[in-house]
Amino acid sequence: MAELVLESVAPWAPHVKAAPLTERNNDTLAVAANGTRTCVGGWQLTYSGVEAGKSYVIEAEAKYRDVNRVRDVLRCEAFFGDLELNASRRRVKDVKAWDFLLPEWDDSSVHFSRCLMAPEDTEQLIVRYTFRWSAVGSAEWQLPEIMIREIEDEPTSVSVCVVTGQLGDRKRIFASIQDNVDFYLPLCRDACEKEKPDLIVLPEIALQYGMKDSAIDSAVPAQSKETEPFANLAREYGIHVLLGMWERDEDAVHNSAVLFGPTGAVEGVYRKVHLAVGGEMDSGVLPGDDFPVFDTQIGRVGCNICMDSSAVESSRMIGLNGADFLLLPIMGDHRAQFPDGGGWDTDRFRAIMQTRAMDNQVCMVVAVNTAKGSCVIDRTGEVLVWNDGSVPYVRATIELEDGIRAVSGGCLRGVNWMQRRPHAYGAFGDEENVGGLLVREY
Repeated sequence: MAELVLESVAPWAPHVKAAPLTERNNDTLAVAANGTRTCVGGWQLTYSGVEAGKSYVIEAEAKYRDVNRVRDVLRCEAFFGDLELNASRRRVKDVKAWDFLLPEWDDSSVHFSRCLMAPEDTEQLIVRYTFRWSAVGSAEWQLPEIMIREIEDEPTSVSVCVVTGQLGDRKRIFASIQDNVDFYLPLCRDACEKEKPDLIVLPEIALQYGMKDSAIDSAVPAQSKETEPFANLAREYGIHVLLGMWERDEDAVHNSAVLFGPTGAVEGVYRKVHLAVGGEMDSGVLPGDDFPVFDTQIGRVGCNICMDSSAVESSRMIGLNGADFLLLPIMGDHRAQFPDGGGWDTDRFRAIMQTRAMDNQVCMVVAVNTAKGSCVIDRTGEVLVWNDGSVPYVRATIELEDGIRAVSGGCLRGVNWMQRRPHAYGAFGDEENVGGLLVREY
């Protein structure tokens, strides 16, 4: 298998007045600020011999001096196809695909790396080193190391079922946990037999839903005889099952989502962080304090529960913690249902869920207790399946490597996360900030 050939190394800049100072010394490529904040540019390296469908590991190293905000100033990107040397805009017809290399910083250097698959119709790889937005400082880059990696066979898609029952199915009184088990378990089994899912998601507090008993009186541990039927189901069919429940944790009660894995063991427990106004927040239920993401056979799984969705930080934290899926058991949404608004506005609800998926580049799996509005939405915001309440469960297939790209040709997920500038988000974690409720004097 032929190695890539380095065809050229050249300075690049979008404009002569923006160009940084550059100097090459063998394999060391130096870049220095030009004294203005207009400064942007660096080095562009062109390689031939790329094979479509092969995965390439690209690594690059830069040592820097007098750079205050390294995340902003130093960038490394890889392009498959042609890229004009001195241009700020990427011509999509020439660039087949491009991606950011991911940085790791220490006090004096940055290591960039990424494993990328070469697309069809290109034999060329371009690595671009960038220094920008600083009037001071410098960096010394080394030529990148590029290796072909053989990728082992891994799951390429995940089949998801959202099991809720049909709208109006729950007309009788559900007086016990066993009543809920008897309602949901046969539906889950039917879905397993007919749809062969990898993941089943049940609604909020499905284990105790409809019971008159308080959360404090009806809560049970995540691993208990009450949850065992769902653990056994997961084991029998070799799948993941997310069960909503009032969870007893010694002296505390949580509104939780418990993820059972293919062995029947608990692979993760999420505890609702934002308790619902109007009752739950003052009921004795204790909120959780974090947004864990669980590594599983089907990908990285995170959860929100109902009211969590009203706080944009909830889904953002799941995204920031690296999730592929955001599972959302939910009874309703106060943004889609107003006292005088004529009931449940499914169009508004759908738009909210689509926004959460797009903004955080996750697949949303939404399980509404009454069935209507349950859905699966991919990270582009496309609704793959929607339950209008007429069926007891819905199914969708999620492609894990979907190849979705922005109009610029860059990976949509990469653009979403690498555009971030966290230093500008100070208010995000300010405990005294109340947003639009800031006190006004009249």
